[in-house]
Amino acid sequence: MKTVSTNDEFIAGLQHLPKPHYPFPDFTHPDMQKQREEYYEWIDKEYAFQSTEAREKHKKHHLTDIAARGCPFLKDIAELRPLANYTANGAMMDDYFDRCSRDEMYQIMNKIIALLSGEDTQEPKENGIFHLFWILRQDAMKCEIPEKIYKRFVKSIKDVLIGYSEEKVYYRTNTVPPLPVYLLIREATSGVQPYCDYVLLQKEYRNLPEEIFDHPHIKRIYSLCSLMIGIHNDIISLPKELQREGDTMNIVKVLQKENNLSLFDAYKKSMEIHDEYLKEFLILQEHLPPFGEHQNNVYNYIQDLGIMIAGVYAWHTNDTSRYVNGGYVEGEFPGWNQ
Repeated sequence: MKTVSTNDEFIAGLQHLPKPHYPFPDFTHPDMQKQREEYYEWIDKEYAFQSTEAREKHKKHHLTDIAARGCPFLKDIAELRPLANYTANGAMMDDYFDRCSRDEMYQIMNKIIALLSGEDTQEPKENGIFHLFWILRQDAMKCEIPEKIYKRFVKSIKDVLIGYSEEKVYYRTNTVPPLPVYLLIREATSGVQPYCDYVLLQKEYRNLPEEIFDHPHIKRIYSLCSLMIGIHNDIISLPKELQREGDTMNIVKVLQKENNLSLFDAYKKSMEIHDEYLKEFLILQEHLPPFGEHQNNVYNYIQDLGIMIAGVYAWHTNDTSRYVNGGYVEGEFPGWNQ
């Protein structure tokens, strides 16, 4: 076989390489289109500080579809709205602050968590990223998300934002991290743990005892969900990230450097790791600890986490605008002192 010598050659042959596949059904929330319309309104109203080009690109990405596919069994759009807000605002925010510093990202995180937790009860005076997070909390209270689940959701969002902060060290220096560091940060930045918490609002899972979700067996399943989605996101976004300096938090790039591999072999190794995680997920689902009367409900909850994984991947494979040349929204944050 000919050695793949350039990024362009590799990208040209990428469609012929194996892709992630999940043994879970794919569903969509019945209010997916209605949530899209609200998403367009959020961009026009709350993201007016961004360039017209950036806003139009965001609209094409249909980021709220991720929530509608990841949690398709939420009872109505009122329950879908906070997750859609976290997903779209979180992704657009990540784009906007793409090249900020680690310290700046921690400042941003502290402002967001103060608004989400209710520590800061004041509505931001200006529309924008922080105002949308304030709205998220108001919407969560309106649909009466149980306090214990909402607190878990906010704590998980904080962990995502910590991941965003820590990856800035590698982005700003155009440095590829070691694999253990990548896995630690990517588990957070995949943004999946808040989804695992939000799946609890579907069906009757909100009534399961709190200690079940802190069991090491279930926490490992959460990690596997986060890592699988992080890796499949890296696979999808690889063509964009091969052509853009600073996009170093990608498992293919990490394995290529760490093991001195060709892009083809690093891609293949990435898929092997992903598939091992999927195999582990299925084994852990089939061999749950004894949860007594809650056994079937916990099993079904894990199954719906699988449906969440498949739903997020379905968004990735249906999207044709975000991870292509010219489709990505470049960071426009000028820094606090400018």
